[in-house]
Amino acid sequence: MMFGFEKLEVWQLAIQYCNQIYSVTRNFPSEERFGLTNQLRRAGVSIAANIAEGSGRGSRKDFSRFI
Repeated sequence: MMFGFEKLEVWQLAIQYCNQIYSVTRNFPSEERFGLTNQLRRAGVSIAANIAEGSGRGSRKDFSRFI
């Protein structure tokens, strides 16, 4: 079963982007694990999460706030 937002190309691209961020940050120095690495990963995840959350809103206006 697919949710509606999973069909959105922008959400799919956000997931790919997030995967790339995880891949790149895997090579960061270990002392950055709780600094820059964590911040970049959380930012990447939030893109897809905001799209998903906004798609569940009742109106286009609400959805656009999340985008």
